[in-house]
Amino acid sequence: MSFTLFEPQADARPRAIKILIAGGFGAGKTTLVGTASEIRPLRTESGRSAYGRAIDGPIGMDSKESTTVAMDFGRVTLPNNVMLYLYGTPGQRRFWFMWDGLARGAAGAIVLADTRRLPDCFGAIDYFEQRGTPFAVAVNCFDDAPRYGEARVRVALDLDPGVPIIMCDARSRDSVIQVLIAVVEHALRVNGSFV
Repeated sequence: MSFTLFEPQADARPRAIKILIAGGFGAGKTTLVGTASEIRPLRTESGRSAYGRAIDGPIGMDSKESTTVAMDFGRVTLPNNVMLYLYGTPGQRRFWFMWDGLARGAAGAIVLADTRRLPDCFGAIDYFEQRGTPFAVAVNCFDDAPRYGEARVRVALDLDPGVPIIMCDARSRDSVIQVLIAVVEHALRVNGSFV
């Protein structure tokens, strides 16, 4: 059975769709999940230790006091009783071993990119390409970050033409909802339908 997001459906039973949010350390994944979630989000944040700072701390991230050590979780309901379950992944390479478990059953993914550190999202892009998981790139437009258009981001990340790129502000619910709609629509195009 297939459905579309915005056309009224005779069968309005809830449909659960799992979406992963990945990207580099400090890209805004926890913020995105918390901004979108209609429930109190689950966060597994921990203070950064001296050890963690030494191995995780990319240049410019010294002021980041906490980090996700397992996952973030939230839920948002879209039209037609479509419920998105959002799973934010940890960004540090040392926690990537958890991604396989988190990705199981995901219909699509968002790779959150920070233009100050675009190479940090290559790992997530490679991961979803290898798994065949439909994904969209959401460029989190930080106040002090350089602004690049979609074409420049696509070239810099070597993305296929069909991969959606959306400029967003992870602090704005309207902006995040547009990203979520884009990834669900992209996953529908790639997968054909959700059951």
